[in-house]
Amino acid sequence: MSPFRLGVLVAVLSFAADQAHKLYMLGPFDIAAKGRVALAPFLDLVLVWNQGVSYGLFSQGSDGGRWLLIGVGLAGAALFSWWLWQVERALPAIALGLIIGGALGNVLDRFAYGAVADFFLFHVGDFEWYVFNLADVWIVAGVIGVILAWMSERPQNARKT
Repeated sequence: MSPFRLGVLVAVLSFAADQAHKLYMLGPFDIAAKGRVALAPFLDLVLVWNQGVSYGLFSQGSDGGRWLLIGVGLAGAALFSWWLWQVERALPAIALGLIIGGALGNVLDRFAYGAVADFFLFHVGDFEWYVFNLADVWIVAGVIGVILAWMSERPQNARKT
């Protein structure tokens, strides 16, 4: 399989997994009615509607702001798709596919609900980290993959054959 096709497959699968999880959490599981559900001493399920970007930054309370974030998300997905078209190795293709799938998952939330549905809350005692979703996990994993791919392509790290 070509790196491009691999990246597209990863994007489709990560997008589908994110959306399936969100539909389950909002539908049959009904997290809105359940409130906070403890999964582990350090992890709870909650429902937070994020109108901003990561960590709730740049929160957009207006319809114009929502459409701006949708546009930025689509532009980012298009840019990463163009980059994916250029790659020749599996690792950057997988990483870019994760970023694209995650970005499109959050874009669809903004389009459908006006905000991104987040569910996972890590905490230690009273200290709580931000709430996130699978799309955010895919984006972070993709960024780590891009960094690893970049580091492995650096001439001083390349293997001599």
